[in-house]
Amino acid sequence: MKTDEEKIKEILSRNIEQVITKEELEKKLHSGRQLRIKHGVDATSASLHLGHAVNYRKMREFQEMGHKVVFLIGDFTTQIGDPTGKSKTRPELSQKEIKNNIKTYLQQAVKILINKPKVLEVRRNSEWYKKMKLNEFLGLLRKITHARLIERDMFQKRIKSNEEIYEHEIMYPILQGYDSVMLKSDLTIIGTDQLFNEMIGRHYQQIFGQEQQAIITTTITPGLDGKEKMSKSLNNFVGIADSPENKFGKIMTLPDDLIGNYLLVHTDLTRAEVEEIKKEKPFAAKKRLAGEIVKIYDGAVAAAKARDNFEKIFSRRETPADVKVSKINAGKKWGDFLMEEKLVRSKAEAKRMIGGGGVDFDGIRISNFGEKITKGGVAKIGKYKFVKIEILKA
Repeated sequence: MKTDEEKIKEILSRNIEQVITKEELEKKLHSGRQLRIKHGVDATSASLHLGHAVNYRKMREFQEMGHKVVFLIGDFTTQIGDPTGKSKTRPELSQKEIKNNIKTYLQQAVKILINKPKVLEVRRNSEWYKKMKLNEFLGLLRKITHARLIERDMFQKRIKSNEEIYEHEIMYPILQGYDSVMLKSDLTIIGTDQLFNEMIGRHYQQIFGQEQQAIITTTITPGLDGKEKMSKSLNNFVGIADSPENKFGKIMTLPDDLIGNYLLVHTDLTRAEVEEIKKEKPFAAKKRLAGEIVKIYDGAVAAAKARDNFEKIFSRRETPADVKVSKINAGKKWGDFLMEEKLVRSKAEAKRMIGGGGVDFDGIRISNFGEKITKGGVAKIGKYKFVKIEILKA
C-alpha cells in the first residue's frame, strides 16, 4: 500500500469534519497493509446526488492508495429502515423495490469508485442476518444498554414531542454496528448523521476482540437553495444520474457565495486552482464549476457539450439542437402533458410550474393548467428543460 506522507496529509485534511481517532487512522495507514473501508447502504432510494458523492470521492482517494472499499448493501436492514432524521417510522419496502434500488444505486456508485476486485468488494448483510439464530441476536442485545441506545438525537426529539419509537428502530444501530464486526472494518467514511451508529460499531468490535474502526465524517455542503443540505425531497440536488445538460444547468442556479465551497468539495481542482477561479466574476466561475462537475461524472466531451448547450439557451437564446421530441394528439392539456412526459413529479408541481410562469411555448407563457395544445412548437419547462412538440396527424 502507498504510504506517501503528503498524500495522507491531503486526504486527511480536505473535505473532512472529524476523524475518530486521527492517531488510530494514521497508525493504520502507515502499517502498509490494505485497509477495509466499510460503506453501508440501505436501498431505500435509487438515487445518488452530489451530497452522497462527497463520501464516495473520499473513498476513491483511499482506493487510489491501494485500500479496499467494502460496499455493504443493507438488503436485510433496509426492511427496517434507519430512523436517522425521521420523526416517523419509515415505510417498509417490498423485496422487488429493494432489488431495483440496489441495482440502480450500484450503477451510479461505480461512476465514482474504482470498480476493480482488488479495491472494491460488494457484500450484503443478509449473508449473516438471515442465518442468525434468536439466541445469537439476544447475545448482541446483552452487550449494550437501553440507556445508550436511547441517547440518539432523533429518539430524544421524539420523546420530547411525544412521538412513538418502535422497538425495531432502536435495534437498528445494533445491526449497523455489528456489520462492522462481520466485515472486520478498519475505517468507515460517513456523513455526521451516521456517527452514532458507527460508534456502536466500534463498541461491538472492541467486545469481539477486533481493532476498532476509525471513522471519518465528511463536509456537508448546502443544496442548490443555499439553505438545507442536498435532498431529493427538497428538489435542491444535482443527481449523479442527471443528464450532463441538467447537471450543468442546475449548478448555474447555485448562489454565488457557495461557488468556492463547491469548487473545493465537489471537484478535483487543487486549492491553488480554486483560489484562482474564485477571483473570476461569479458567472464565469460558476460555468467553470459546472464544467468540472460534469467532467467528473460524464467526461470532458459531455462537459464541453453541456456548456455549449447552456450558452445557446441563455447567452444566444437558441434552442438546443438535440432537444427531446414528443409526438402527441392535438387537444392534450398542458398539465397532463407535463406529467405524462415526466417533466414534473406530480399534478401539484405541474400546477405550481404553470402558475409560476415556468412554461413557455414558442416564446408565449402558458398560464392555465387546463389549456390545450393545438399546434407543434418548442416548449421551455423551467430553467433548462426543453421539448419539441409535434402534433400527430388524425
